[in-house]
Amino acid sequence: PDLVLLDLNMKGIDGLETLRRLKQTELKSRYVVLTVSDAEEDLLEALKSGADGYLLKDMEPEDLRSNLVKAALGVTVLQDSLTEVLKKALIEPDTKTTAADVNLTDRETEILDCLAEGMNNKNIARKLGISDTTVKVHIKNILRKLNLTSRLEAAVWRHQNR
Repeated sequence: PDLVLLDLNMKGIDGLETLRRLKQTELKSRYVVLTVSDAEEDLLEALKSGADGYLLKDMEPEDLRSNLVKAALGVTVLQDSLTEVLKKALIEPDTKTTAADVNLTDRETEILDCLAEGMNNKNIARKLGISDTTVKVHIKNILRKLNLTSRLEAAVWRHQNR
């Protein structure tokens, strides 16, 4: 095949081990991880293992198609929301705020938990009975307090600081 899509969570051996094994063969395919995991360590491990791309399953179908076409043509693809996570992980690994440094409100903590579950603003608003605009304001405050730049980074931070 020209293009192989792998999930991190697969029955039997996981996607990263599958990727490592495939990279050791003579197969001249491009390998893209398509997963729900936006965790920094999963992203970094996939790239270290030889992935030619890392995309999240919640992306728009048109964006997924576009990225898969690019990957098949030899371009390394990375979901836009993961670029800042990758940059910070590689360049500034020790600048993250620790749990002890943060003073989040109860509502901000609820929203951070929702982000860590991969929920979008509309679903968070529905779950908590507030408006999309209110969710955006809370996310902006969370990012400021955590010294982060994206909701994905906030989700990763939450998983690392439970």
